[in-house]
Amino acid sequence: MYGLINKAIEDMVCSHFDEDTWEAIKEKAELDDIDYFMSMESYPDDVTHRLVKAACEVLDMSSQDILKTFGKFWVTYTASEGYGDMLDNAGENLPEFLRNLDNLHARVGLSFPQLQPPEFECEEENQEKMELHYHSTREGLGPMVVGLVEGLGERFNTPVTVERIQQREDGADHDSFSIEYKE
Repeated sequence: MYGLINKAIEDMVCSHFDEDTWEAIKEKAELDDIDYFMSMESYPDDVTHRLVKAACEVLDMSSQDILKTFGKFWVTYTASEGYGDMLDNAGENLPEFLRNLDNLHARVGLSFPQLQPPEFECEEENQEKMELHYHSTREGLGPMVVGLVEGLGERFNTPVTVERIQQREDGADHDSFSIEYKE
């Protein structure tokens, strides 16, 4: 994963807790020799997994809660890190944005050539409900998608409810989410 992800984890921990908590997480993850993450540099996925696992232990939170919180944080973080215009161009409302996630990742891939983005597919059920299918080579990130959709709901001032209805951890080939929203 790119350093931008790890930098965002650091910023989330420091903004929700403090610098000492971040240092404890880095130490627990055996990454205390890294002074900072370079946004545009690719790091092994293991680095991010170790940070999440260490955060769970240091913060006494489940990985699902950490990933969900991170997903919500990611929406505002990327906007503040220079990707706000790209986010703005991906959709004028929540359902349009979700339908354009693959196009957004294609544009991001121009800056991050080693990007291995997930794929999303939307099935509209009615004006206020859709099913979002999430396909990724990385396992265990479904809770992050819940947080992302909730964060996008906040971005678009749209009340949203997200329920994970299918999980790879249960043997499915991808994760699926039922999303209800009121525009």
